[in-house]
Amino acid sequence: MSRIGKQPVQIPDKVKIDIKGTTVSVEGPKGKVSKTFAPVVKIEKQDNKVVVTKVEDTRFSRAMFGTARSVIAGMVKGVSVGYMKELEIQGVGFKAALKGKQLDLALGYSHPILHDIPEGIKVTVTDGTKLKIEGVDKQLVGQVTSEIRAYYPPEPYKGKGVRLVGEHAERVRRKEGKTVA
Repeated sequence: MSRIGKQPVQIPDKVKIDIKGTTVSVEGPKGKVSKTFAPVVKIEKQDNKVVVTKVEDTRFSRAMFGTARSVIAGMVKGVSVGYMKELEIQGVGFKAALKGKQLDLALGYSHPILHDIPEGIKVTVTDGTKLKIEGVDKQLVGQVTSEIRAYYPPEPYKGKGVRLVGEHAERVRRKEGKTVA
């Protein structure tokens, strides 16, 4: 049985939770998020807490038990505090700019890359090379960050590309170039 699933989710002040069957809607000062879960879990609001219980004892319901609780806790944190990821662009002539609801990336290709920014995501560009992606949905913030990084991941020789702030040491392995013998 999941140890995480057993713990109730505390509801802070200024956060409203509406539960209809397996659909949970959370509204707070930063925004609103709604998710639907599999019908193998039962979600209830008790006092100032949200409690998740299993409906049946199958492998899938045991898996969804802890998952549903974690996702609900993430939703509560998202509408009260929010989520943020930072990217930096490294390389000569590499830059980013906002054009309305699109992010314009110049990453050394023969054409500019236009990335549509989905609803609920706020992108801020500073110095042309630093991006800040903010939102209330943890999954959506991570997905947008991953899509932008995938246009030009850091390459191992010069380190050019789009990377997460602080990523260089652990995920980007640098290689030695050719040497004259």
